[in-house]
Amino acid sequence: MKENIKFIQGNEACVEGALYAGLEFFAGYPITPSTEIAELMSYRLPQKGCRFIQMEDEIASMSAIIGASLTGHKVMTATSGPGFSLMQEALGYAVMAEIPCVIVNVQRGGPSTGIPTHVSQGDVNQARWGTHGDHAIVTLTASNHQDVFAMTVEGFNIAETYRTPVILLFDEVIGHMRERLVVPEEGEIPLVERLRTSVSEGVDYHPYLPREDGRLPMSDFGGVHRYNVTGLFHDMWGFPSDNPQVVHDLLRHLVDKINNNVNQITNFKSYYLDDAESVLISYGSSARSALHVVELLRPRGERIGLLELQTLWPFPDQLVRRTCEHAKHVIVVEMNMGQILQEVRRVVDQPRKVFLANRIDGVFITPRDIRNIMRLVQGKGV
Repeated sequence: MKENIKFIQGNEACVEGALYAGLEFFAGYPITPSTEIAELMSYRLPQKGCRFIQMEDEIASMSAIIGASLTGHKVMTATSGPGFSLMQEALGYAVMAEIPCVIVNVQRGGPSTGIPTHVSQGDVNQARWGTHGDHAIVTLTASNHQDVFAMTVEGFNIAETYRTPVILLFDEVIGHMRERLVVPEEGEIPLVERLRTSVSEGVDYHPYLPREDGRLPMSDFGGVHRYNVTGLFHDMWGFPSDNPQVVHDLLRHLVDKINNNVNQITNFKSYYLDDAESVLISYGSSARSALHVVELLRPRGERIGLLELQTLWPFPDQLVRRTCEHAKHVIVVEMNMGQILQEVRRVVDQPRKVFLANRIDGVFITPRDIRNIMRLVQGKGV
């Protein structure tokens, strides 16, 4: 139906995906280049009887969605680099307390105030290690609006499945460019709903005791069950503990519930990789230029392919290692100093065959930029 076809910004596609996934509460603070998400949420959510609130800053925004999630709602906030930095302590709290929530970071240049209205992909490692302490995190990204929609829905599904915060790491080009989006029919994409505990459990409810399948039921806070929520290491009832065995077991649980399910969490796209001697690895808007290079050179007889990563964290080690196994050259295309480059070099058998094609000046990386690097790499005869 025509009303399901839209010509919109990537930020708007994110909103459409969140609403499709069942978002009920959004708290945020406007910041370029993510502001359109908050603006659109401010009138779309009330239209469906749900809640939008503009908070005083990003610390409060993150704290607000944590509270709303505990009461049983699907929640989201959106920001960009400086605001994402402010969210980190509360993000760690959500990891420790196992609170489902979705955080959108539409990246711009940094550090500090940086270059607000220009593109960058410099927050990749911050998404992984921004909050302190050992932990696991899920970070998804996309290179076009249809995938922004899909990865937003996937983000909510993962958050509810694993009781974890999920980061959607988009960038300014994706957020602000306009292209076609087809909104799927209701039910076309499966949705994961909150796994709620049974009222009959009464005082036997253990808020941090996983079932045999690894999933952790939740009871809406303020409802039938009374239980403790804390950022401290805690036992299965939620009460703080410094018992070494409790600390060890909880940290292993927080990490393993993500890392043991890498195959289920990993999303990617592959183009012409079956016979590729030169492999491009990219993500976000950079992958658009990388794909253009591949589709330009394949008809000329060059054996080149692209692996587009849509799950950045947990990093898909086995997928990348397998993809690069027989390649003569691997070129990572990104707009930072090589944050995914280091991960690729870490997992491949021959790190010396991995090179970087990048821009760090706030200007979108072009197919010509990538071709120039490729000529240099191929000239080395590596």
